[in-house]
Parts: sequence; C-alpha cells; structure tokens
Amino acid sequence: MSRPDPRDRPGTSPALVSRETHDVEALVIGSGLSGIGAAIALRRAGVHDLVLLEKAHELGGTWRDNTYPGCACDVPSALYSYSFAPNPQWTRAFAGQAEIRAYLHHTASTHGVTPLIHFGTEATRAQWDVHDARWHVETNRDHYRARFLIAAAGPWHEPLLPGIPGLADFPGAVFHSSRWRHDVDLTGARVAVVGSGASAVQFVPAIQPRVGRLHLFQRTAQWVLPKPDHHVPRAERWLLRRLPAAQRALRHAEYAALETLGLGFRHPSLLRAVQRVGTLHLRATVKDPGLRRALTPDYTLGCKRLLLSNTYYPALTRPNVTVHATAVEAVDGGRVIGSDGSVAEVDTIILGTGFHILDMPVARRVFDADGASLDDHWKGSPDAYLGTTVSGFPNAFLLLGPHLGTGHSSAYTVLEAQLDYVSRAVRHFRSAGWTSMDVRPEVQAAFSAEVQQALPPTVYNAGGCSSYYLDGNGRNSFSWPWSTGRMRRRLAAFDPEAYVVTSDTEKARPAPPLVSRGSGLAVP
Repeated sequence: MSRPDPRDRPGTSPALVSRETHDVEALVIGSGLSGIGAAIALRRAGVHDLVLLEKAHELGGTWRDNTYPGCACDVPSALYSYSFAPNPQWTRAFAGQAEIRAYLHHTASTHGVTPLIHFGTEATRAQWDVHDARWHVETNRDHYRARFLIAAAGPWHEPLLPGIPGLADFPGAVFHSSRWRHDVDLTGARVAVVGSGASAVQFVPAIQPRVGRLHLFQRTAQWVLPKPDHHVPRAERWLLRRLPAAQRALRHAEYAALETLGLGFRHPSLLRAVQRVGTLHLRATVKDPGLRRALTPDYTLGCKRLLLSNTYYPALTRPNVTVHATAVEAVDGGRVIGSDGSVAEVDTIILGTGFHILDMPVARRVFDADGASLDDHWKGSPDAYLGTTVSGFPNAFLLLGPHLGTGHSSAYTVLEAQLDYVSRAVRHFRSAGWTSMDVRPEVQAAFSAEVQQALPPTVYNAGGCSSYYLDGNGRNSFSWPWSTGRMRRRLAAFDPEAYVVTSDTEKARPAPPLVSRGSGLAVP
C-alpha cells in the first residue's frame, strides 16, 4: 500500500510542500476510459514506468462527472466496454452511469492501473524539451519528465457554458448537467432547461414528475429514436458469464448492427428508413400538432448526434412542461427570455449545453519546444495524423482526437484502434533505439486533406444542420468519413516513414522500416 501524500491532509497547501521531480517513461493525462485503456496498452507494450495524472480524487472521467438523474449510455452495453475486459454482469442492455463507473473502477483495479494514478494532480503545462527529448509537465503538485505523453482527457469533459446575458445575475441555482447539484431540491420548483441534446433527453424525463413547472428551451429539434433498452435477466447474465463465446457473439452482432447503420451516415439517402422510424416515434407519442411541429427536425437524421429515448417525448407532453422552440436571448432577474420573446419565470436553470468538444482545454496546456500550444498550431481547427499524432509535438499521442469521431459506433472501438497504433509506435520506438518521433507535416497535411475530401457527401456535412462536428472555422474536424473497420485497418499499420526520428547518437532522420507487433487488444 502506498504511503499517504502529505498534500492530501486537510488544510495542507501544495505550495507549502516541496515539489518533487518524477522521471517516468510515459505520462498519461486523465483516468477515464481513455486513460485506463492507455495504461493497460502501454504495459502490454512493455512500458511499466508510467503514471496517470488525475485532477479529481476518483477515476472515471465523464462517467464520474455526469451524475444527473437518468444518466446512461446510448451505446449497447456489450459494445461499450473494453474488448479485453468483457462484463457479463451488465443489468441493462444500455448500462446506467453507476454501472459504467463501477466497471471502470473494476477494470482499473484488475489490471493494476489504480496504483499508477496520481489523484488530485492537475497537469497545468506540458512542454517538449528538445535537448533531453522529454516532455516537461508542470502540475499543481510536482514536476514530471516523461519520454511519452498521452493526452487522454477526452472531448466530453469540460462543460460548455453559454454566454447568456444576465445569467451570472440569476438569483436562483444555475448548474450544468455534468456538474449536477444534488443539493438543490427540485420538488415543486420552476425549472428552465437550456438545451435539448443527449443529456437533456435523459434528465428531462427523470425530473419532470418532481418539478412544479419545466420550461425546455430548444434551439434545434433533435431526431430521437426508440431506445431498445431492457433489463438483462439473471439467467442471461449467467449464460454470458459461463459462455464467454456467447458474449463475444453478442458484441460482434451489436458491432455489425451499428456498422450497418453507419453505412447510412456515409450515404445519407439510406437513412430515410431510419428517419421514418423517428417520425413514427414522434407521431405515436406526441399527439398535439403544434408540439409535434416544434419537435420535428428540419435536417437529415445523423447530421447531429443520434439520440435514443422512450421517455423524452412523453415527458414533453405532460401538463407541467412547456417547450420553447427558441434559443435563450437573455436572463433578466428570475426570468428566462427566449429569442422569440417568450418568457419563463423560474427558480432554477439547468444547462444541457454540451462540452468543449473541438476547442478542448488540453490544447491550451500542451506546448511545442518553441512555446506554441496545440491551440496555437490548430488556429481553431484541430488536426492530427490518424487522429493521434501532431507535427511539432514529438512522442505525444492524442486519444479520441480529431477526425476519428463517428455518429454511430462505440468510443471503445475508436479508442482500441488508437491504442493498437500507439502500442505499435512505442514498441518500434523502443526496439529501434529512438529518442524522438515527430510526424512529418506533409504526412499530416495529406491525411487531413484525404479526410476533408471524403466528408462532403456524408450526413455529417451534407445533412443540413450545424453541429459540434464543425469547429470554430466551420470545418468538420471531428468526423471519420469511413467505416470503423477501415479505421482499425488504417491504425493497425504503423508506418515509421511517416515520422522524422532521432536517436541518442544521430540527428533527425527518417525512420527505419517497420518491425512491430500489435497491442494485444482485440476489437470490436
């Protein structure tokens, strides 16, 4: 058991304790599903001298932070898990937040990751030092020097808070759904919900029966499909536990089903049948013609994140709910004012306004050797070779980075494809005696151009909406325009010639031919 850190004692300031410098081979920022997976993959690649920095005092990432009522996954449970750590004990077809958090804790513990996590340690600045070919990482506690840097903070981490005039002066409680105020009693309260995305679709039905009045401010109507969720009987769980092949078959079946849906995302005309399901779902649950019109999207299904719920539409038909099909213009005292002039007198405002997906905060904390941040390099349009490495930032890897997002599959599928690539790169790096590897700018630019050339006919770009897939410059920096099978094949082929490398005795040079093994991870 590790000794208690004196900085964890109540009333002890980190500034009053001398800072140490830790030399490690690999440093992972974050201990959510990406960070835990990265640690396991690195250890399988032979890297045992590694740490994970976690600014919170518990692992879990987005599944630690999001505790709002009704929080659950919108990807089937068997697929929303590591392929190397199947869980036959999911109690629902689509697992809830508490079960997913417990799964992450169990996986981290089982694979020896938990002792590697430095809790309460926030990475404030990471800069590449060309002289010793190391990343120098500053935190609120100690200093770290690392050969490899893995940014695993994830895109669904930092809440996006809207700049609504007057919001700061609202006299009641205001909170983002990912920072849910469980101390605020909503019983009988007048509540305004700003936003109608993936979180709101879950918490609105959960709080609707308790509140006195609920005003939903919906800037854009969403496509909502029925959710094929159900309780998993004990007998089925017993079978999956006793017959691992059955769980693998279930995972592959769910993967195949989602990839079939993904074909429509690349060829939007194929989504008409799915869109018809959404239309029928809306008609079956919302009888009022005016409300139904307000909830009918004017863009192709899949252009925004696809939502699943059996309870969202029914909740909006209840007598204590008013749907304002408008953005919020301002807050004046206890009044929320819509852009259409509608007004709601409320006691509490809940923001379901999403996250900093493409303007990720970690990009403002990672710097090249000259002191320019990732944010400076990107200029509003995130970019990375295979979504993983960025020119000018040697020995650094982004997980769930630009160009790899899909609207239909599991984050674990994307993550494990990346971890396979990272493992191959690290194995080759170590066996070849490299000290640094930096992706060639022309290679990164060619990949980015290839992605952008393939995106226009996809629903992400051609669906007729504005979504978080588009960055501040209007470019789609989020989406992968092909199948996840193609993603896995592409990321399984580490090409050392894509990199400029250095060794202890040589200046920068092209990499030697590849001799590499995989990560040991299997997807889907």
